[in-house]
Amino acid sequence: MALLNARGWRLAAVAGLALALATGTAACSNGSKGDYDIAFLPKNLGNPYFEASDNAAKKAVKDFGGSFKEVGPSEATADGQVTYINTLTQQSVGAIVLSANDTNALCDALHDARDAGIKVVTFDSDVDAKCRDVYVSASSPKLIARNQIDLIAEATGGKGDIAILSATANATNQNAWIADMKPYLKSKYPDMHLVDVVYGNDDDQTSYDKTEALLSKHPHLDGIVSPTTVGVAAAARYLSTSQFKGKVALTGLGTPNDMRKYVKDGTVTSFALWNPKDLGVLASYAAKALLDKDITGKNGDDFKAKGLSTKATKFTVGPKGVITLGKPFVFDKKNIDDFDF
Repeated sequence: MALLNARGWRLAAVAGLALALATGTAACSNGSKGDYDIAFLPKNLGNPYFEASDNAAKKAVKDFGGSFKEVGPSEATADGQVTYINTLTQQSVGAIVLSANDTNALCDALHDARDAGIKVVTFDSDVDAKCRDVYVSASSPKLIARNQIDLIAEATGGKGDIAILSATANATNQNAWIADMKPYLKSKYPDMHLVDVVYGNDDDQTSYDKTEALLSKHPHLDGIVSPTTVGVAAAARYLSTSQFKGKVALTGLGTPNDMRKYVKDGTVTSFALWNPKDLGVLASYAAKALLDKDITGKNGDDFKAKGLSTKATKFTVGPKGVITLGKPFVFDKKNIDDFDF
């Protein structure tokens, strides 16, 4: 008799469980339309960002008549998530919705889950596309880039000199955003000019020092864009006690908890990131659409979602099973106290 490898044993166990479920020892929820047993697995529990997304998801699942649960490790580790994926597979949930702590380390466990008929949705942080059905992405490089330029243009009146305070010189996402910012800036805001790009290495003190050096080099600068949560908070900290407060506009990608005091004291008018509540809601509806067989993850599939803060209700699956939420969410004095992450 041939020996089974480790994955074979797991599959055999899953098959045995499936047989038991089929004979009535437990209720299976991944087969029939309208039966939505959905489990959310964030990077870690106790994280305000995921508390916001998962609480919104819980309401969405309840609204469409499903059953919601949230499980996860206390520390953001791949090993911790694997344990919960295996448990959820044994419980035969209908769908697992997770924000991955690793691109590849979860794949064996996710393959077992999918072999058992469970739908897999990733959101916020993806795994290899072969290991899940769809990925709900907060935004796209082009949308992020254009949002950042539009925000600084709104703050400066669409003219003058601006600079970018980035993370590291080789940060893939930052460089993609900056590459998209440059042609958009030239075409839409011809009276606004990018005069410098500096790097704070995603370190608070380095970013603070780079902001100070930037304004020493360009004392007539009109605005700064910092598409990094560390950088924008450090730049705001510098501007808030400097002679440039109220004279140099600042925007970027930040979190409400880091930026709240700078919005309230007038250092920053607005900044962006994405709304984790919307991300949780959309991920819930993506799971529902998979369970209903309205989508399979194929390019061009579409489905509907409701309860988002945006006006969008219809979403299309793109290449590699990616679903894009939309433009980054803009935080300002009117709404910043609605969020805690």
